[in-house]
Amino acid sequence: MGAVYFYHLTQNPLERTLLLLLEKALQAGWRIEVRAIDEKRLAWLDEQLWLGSEESFLPHGLSGGTHDTQQPVVLSLKPTGQANCIMSVDGALITQDEVEASNRICIIFNGLDDRELQIARQQWKSLTEAGCQAQYWSEETGHWQKKSEKNAPTS
Repeated sequence: MGAVYFYHLTQNPLERTLLLLLEKALQAGWRIEVRAIDEKRLAWLDEQLWLGSEESFLPHGLSGGTHDTQQPVVLSLKPTGQANCIMSVDGALITQDEVEASNRICIIFNGLDDRELQIARQQWKSLTEAGCQAQYWSEETGHWQKKSEKNAPTS
């Protein structure tokens, strides 16, 4: 079973945090799905990920392409079933089954958006009540800090 990491954005924009998390997930050797809820937003994220420097080149593609199975990062509106790391943005929902089948789930939400904040709270409650391991990270101090953890594995 994987774990769910909640990332509460208050200082940095989504595209900067997403790029950082994607680079770390690629270093771990994971195939990644970035899931959003709006096609225009997905296209915007696609564009943002291409704007990085040459040193931070991030190979990725929009779901529905001919090479989806070969992409290390796929941006999608719905589950692809091909990733072992899912990054949810803008309130895209994650299920308990996806947590259990993945190495890592990242729920990235804008803490200044009431809708996203409420969705993240609902997901925290439902996933932790289902027994999923979860961590809550906040950048409110300017640095990422783990603020809470539930259902941590015992040694």
